[in-house]
Amino acid sequence: MEGMKILITTDWYKPVINGVVTSVVTLKEQLEGLGYEVRVVTLSGKGYAYREGDVYYLPSVDASRIYPGARAAFPPCRGLGEILSWRPDLIHSQCEFSSFLVAKWIGERLRIPIVHTYHTVYEDYTHYFSAGKPWGKQAAALFSRFILERTDRVIVPTKKVAGLLAGYGVDRPMEVIPTGIRTERFAPVRSGSGAKEQREERKRIRQSLGIGEEKVMLLALGRLAKEKNLEELITFFGRLDEPGMELVIAGDGPERKALEALAGQQKGRERIHFAGMIPFEETPAWYRAADLFVCASRSETQGITYLEALSAGLPVVCRKDECVEGIVRDGLNGYVYESRADFSLCCRLLAQDPGRRSLFGARAARTGMEYSAERFGERVLQAYEKTLGWKEKREWRKAV
Repeated sequence: MEGMKILITTDWYKPVINGVVTSVVTLKEQLEGLGYEVRVVTLSGKGYAYREGDVYYLPSVDASRIYPGARAAFPPCRGLGEILSWRPDLIHSQCEFSSFLVAKWIGERLRIPIVHTYHTVYEDYTHYFSAGKPWGKQAAALFSRFILERTDRVIVPTKKVAGLLAGYGVDRPMEVIPTGIRTERFAPVRSGSGAKEQREERKRIRQSLGIGEEKVMLLALGRLAKEKNLEELITFFGRLDEPGMELVIAGDGPERKALEALAGQQKGRERIHFAGMIPFEETPAWYRAADLFVCASRSETQGITYLEALSAGLPVVCRKDECVEGIVRDGLNGYVYESRADFSLCCRLLAQDPGRRSLFGARAARTGMEYSAERFGERVLQAYEKTLGWKEKREWRKAV
């Protein structure tokens, strides 16, 4: 639709690194590349409203007692006058808390539809609010239904999430659209000066960790939070008597100190490394510095890190979960495990056989290409077009 103006609302944006931010940045780039005007409303950590280019930062307060790193803002907010004057055609909300309230406030005043991407399986996060209480799933269902019934269309990244929301009783029009990634950022270069630069990056990163090229480096990259199940990775790896392997945990989060303490208790503690937060622009180099990508999370709606790792040519060893079905192809581009014995066997099969690792890596890179950012942008745009046509039939829309 020519001349469409799209407003994206999100609690998180650069320089924060997480799946929501990656999805928003990718989507914005693709929509702009297709010729549409996109602006972003997000939360400021500075206590006041300001604008940087086409991104509007709203004043917010620290809400980390609710969720680590979270911030809260309440509409009406200072700094929204320009957005109202700009008059977007559609709002695409990406989070269910503060920025969703902002999206709803703007949508009601401009009488425009809201498309919402559901990124988070909340029943996997209830330990932040009520550890040990049995009503987590019911609370997540009520909350999700309350938010989503106020939208006009819902985008989910996998069939797993679509089924979950259907079980919650969500009846909004729904699209399954896997988040795309810029595969060219991660793809290994095989020859020329680019290949030389990548080899030098790999050497630099491994040297910074004290890991020689003869070692097999397992990489876990992401937020260090309870729902990511990193305790399992550390204990499984700690019992893996394989001196040729090294585990690198890249990222930061509320569980870092506890995880470092747990790692210190393992028999192979000297082979477990915590790299800290990795700058967004350096993540491709860290994937390429590794030999295997490992993940034990059960809370992913899609798991963008899986796609990034595969695009970088890394075989994946991960816990079996619906979110990786069709992405991590067991025995082809990686392995899925269900027990410690499975994990140990999968790691050994790839670590001890360079030929198998190379073959799986080539297949991994091909898998990553199936989830391009371009395809992602086109499918989201189609969802917008359907939503605008559907919304115009709503009775209150006629009053404009």
